[in-house]
Amino acid sequence: VQLQASGGGLVQAGGSLRLSCAASGHSFSRYTVAWFRQAPGKDREFVACIFRTNNIPDYVDSVKGQFMMSRDNAKNTVYLQMNSLKPEDTAIYYCAAGTRLIRSTITRSVAYSDWGQGTQVTVSS
Repeated sequence: VQLQASGGGLVQAGGSLRLSCAASGHSFSRYTVAWFRQAPGKDREFVACIFRTNNIPDYVDSVKGQFMMSRDNAKNTVYLQMNSLKPEDTAIYYCAAGTRLIRSTITRSVAYSDWGQGTQVTVSS
């Protein structure tokens, strides 16, 4: 599946952004989809995912209550609503998809077969 992330930008601390990841190609509903982020000089970090089987999102602890992930299979799109943004949320955000994930592997980037190009999120203090 081909993925196209969008919606990033420059926002002040405390602001909000909504990222989108549009998929094309194979049946989107077959895929577990995730968001990762990579800040300058840091490793790529898991942010959130939605399983293909139950549409229930999982989040890294640091964004629980702050970010909300959703998916619209009819539009082949997933979203990441980011609220109360902090400077430490500054990163390139990537969407990723895979069909062979189990719960124990969702935070591992190597478990995902398809990646979007990333969208820059910059939060100023």
